[in-house]
Amino acid sequence: MDNIRNFSIIAHIDHGKSTLADRMIQLTGLADSRTFRDQILDSMDIERERGITIKSQAITLPYRGADGKNYFLNLIDTPGHVDFSYEVSRSLASCEGVLLLVDAAQGIQAQTLANLYLAMEHDLEIIPVINKIDLPAADVEKVMEQIDAELGLDAFGAIPCSAKEGIGVEEILEAIVKRIPPPRGNSAKPLSALIFDAQYDAFRGTVVHCRVFDGAMKAGRTIRFMHNNTTYRVEEVGRFALNREKKESLEAGDVGYLLAGIKNVSDVSVGDTITDERAPCASPLPGFKEAKPVVFASIYPISSDDYEELAVALEKYKLNDSSFTYQKDSSVALGQGFRCGFLGLLHLDIVQERLEREYDLSIILSVPSVRYRFTLKNGETVFIENPAHYPDPITIAKTEEPYIRATMMFPERYLGAVMKLCIDRRGENSSISYPSPDRVELRFDLPLASVIYDFYDNLKSMTQGYGSFDYDIIDYRESSLVLLDILVNGEKVDALSQIVHRKTARERAVLACDRLKDEIPRQMFKIAIQGAIGGEVIARSTISAFRKDVTAKCYGGDITRKRKLLEKQKKGKRRMKMVGSVSIPQSAFVAILKSDQG
Repeated sequence: MDNIRNFSIIAHIDHGKSTLADRMIQLTGLADSRTFRDQILDSMDIERERGITIKSQAITLPYRGADGKNYFLNLIDTPGHVDFSYEVSRSLASCEGVLLLVDAAQGIQAQTLANLYLAMEHDLEIIPVINKIDLPAADVEKVMEQIDAELGLDAFGAIPCSAKEGIGVEEILEAIVKRIPPPRGNSAKPLSALIFDAQYDAFRGTVVHCRVFDGAMKAGRTIRFMHNNTTYRVEEVGRFALNREKKESLEAGDVGYLLAGIKNVSDVSVGDTITDERAPCASPLPGFKEAKPVVFASIYPISSDDYEELAVALEKYKLNDSSFTYQKDSSVALGQGFRCGFLGLLHLDIVQERLEREYDLSIILSVPSVRYRFTLKNGETVFIENPAHYPDPITIAKTEEPYIRATMMFPERYLGAVMKLCIDRRGENSSISYPSPDRVELRFDLPLASVIYDFYDNLKSMTQGYGSFDYDIIDYRESSLVLLDILVNGEKVDALSQIVHRKTARERAVLACDRLKDEIPRQMFKIAIQGAIGGEVIARSTISAFRKDVTAKCYGGDITRKRKLLEKQKKGKRRMKMVGSVSIPQSAFVAILKSDQG
């Protein structure tokens, strides 16, 4: 175990985690120039295009230290976005140390701090690394001051590097060997291993990524997942190189994979403890919690004939993403579909894009919503995330919505604009601190519903890209919630209903009516588009009718002749409106979504 080091790289989004991992892989000789490609650990096309890590990866780097010894460095790569913070915490629980990356141009950001606190909770050795020193805007001295003042770490122990140019990577590898302690554990004790990730292999079933703390895992043994209480027979164990490498056994301190014929990824819970069925360990490893969806939306096929294909696609997608949940749903306007749960708006965006790309589907999403809590007059408490299940207003005693504690960091000159943005979104309990003279850390309690649409985009544009955002869900708070219905030609369109705060209901309704007016084609009769709460109409747009010029044949003569013709036309239009039905194009539903997402 003295020659093993388990470490992770943590940073804010786009501070160079994947690039640094690339350089380490090249330097340790795992990938030659023929097999190498940028973002080598990112396996999905979306990750490459967007420059983000969605799925955490692990790899074992063979390294010969300056002392002449051979080491195995287990790198457990982590996603950077707040939606996947639970995965990050489980990856950190599998390590003894971390590299904390700070951008030399941007300095310390909100998630740099959030990830640092996570690392401190797990009592890890933290090595600060100042990346991107090759940039013209890099200010290493200033970042060192921030590391000292804001993070409380030894700034002189920070390693300056440029992952892009390969500067300082050798020093980082040496620091990992010298400063991160080797794993502790005992191979003679009962088996105790932590699952930090899982992925689906079409030929072998679920590949479980795990870190062994005590005991040993070998092929042929029967293991038990302590939380799920399921047993499996181990078929194969091994370590991660660029491809999986089979081994005889995984001993205490090792990071690797196991195959046990597990059919679904959802059968494996991230954070669960693996133990031996015959000689189990005394208690599971701490820190396990279920991944709970936060944002909900319904997915429908654009053509109702594609429903079966969508059902198959969701079943296959679920194999790869255990945090995604779905169940059957139906809508009068859009037909059969599925109600889905996501970890956040980025997760929703990724699921939608992957379904369209990988399964060649044309789908439509309903307006995203969060899970609200209703207390009824009979004392019952219900959780509602679908507007279609909104209780009868007469029976409701109290309505509550989830709140988050948002932490934003940005240059001081943008403080006024960001404060206004938070207050407009019903923010409360603000606190301001100045980690360094020209930087502000602003905390606000905000309703989750007002953040999930376009808050992050607005923050980025207001702060010219320098603002960063991190959040934790804290609790439910009482709020005045109402059900906003959209009526087209007097008929309710259930797929466009939203649960909203009473203050923002009028604004939302006007926006929805105006968007629909632009999208719904004109008919031979007037179409009224209305936003209503119960029986009270709070917004309206009207699509004017096509009209034939019935008075064109009247040259001169008495005005009553023209009036008579116009009245006759009006009666016909009224009769047509009674029997005429309006078909709403799919683009109208997309337009409503866009109105919410800026």
